[in-house]
Amino acid sequence: MKDKHSGDRLRQYIEDKNIKPAELAAQLKISAQRLNNWFKLGVAKGSLLPVSKKLNISAEWLELGIGNPEKKQEEATLAGYIDPWDSSTPVEDDEVEIPFFMEVELSAGHGSTQVMENSGPKLRFAKSTLRRAGVEPSQAACVKVSGNSMSPWLSDGVVVGINLGDTLIKEGATYAVDQEGMLKVKYLHRLPGGGIRFRSLNRDEYPDEDFDPDYTREHIRILGKVFWFSGLV
Repeated sequence: MKDKHSGDRLRQYIEDKNIKPAELAAQLKISAQRLNNWFKLGVAKGSLLPVSKKLNISAEWLELGIGNPEKKQEEATLAGYIDPWDSSTPVEDDEVEIPFFMEVELSAGHGSTQVMENSGPKLRFAKSTLRRAGVEPSQAACVKVSGNSMSPWLSDGVVVGINLGDTLIKEGATYAVDQEGMLKVKYLHRLPGGGIRFRSLNRDEYPDEDFDPDYTREHIRILGKVFWFSGLV
């Protein structure tokens, strides 16, 4: 039996609530065709939060099928949703500020030589999101990925959350790394003697890169483990 996706859940929910598709499309200010595409293929990533807010349901349930749809999440950022904000926006008790390094793009390709600078806005995360990921708020940061080496999982333009306090390699986990000034996001594997292997998801275009222990010690710095991602809307 085929697993249900967000479009299936959305369709079933409005049927149970006697909400007509045309009414929902009008409320969301989208076309009937677009809504029908969501029913067939799943709700677009960037529309999950607006749809859940409009229907006053759990975004986590809509996207993942977890929990009760009627249990509205108190945190708007639960399950990986983020909201940009500035210094004039009050921080709620259940939220925390995460720096968004606007000057940096972690390359999911051959590398970016930009320097980490925090000159951009903050991003708002629910404390519960960080707790579930085991990340201390002071050790969390977000940057944008460029390139297609980690496609289709981390496509060009995706924002990733990095745990700056988690730099010990767990076999096959995804990390942000600095290789001689080139910032990359890759799967990491340990090699005998202290070497390291960079592995891309798109291995047809980006084959494995193996580095010996001496090069690894001198030229590769692990910035942190990727614990979260979301596409930019």
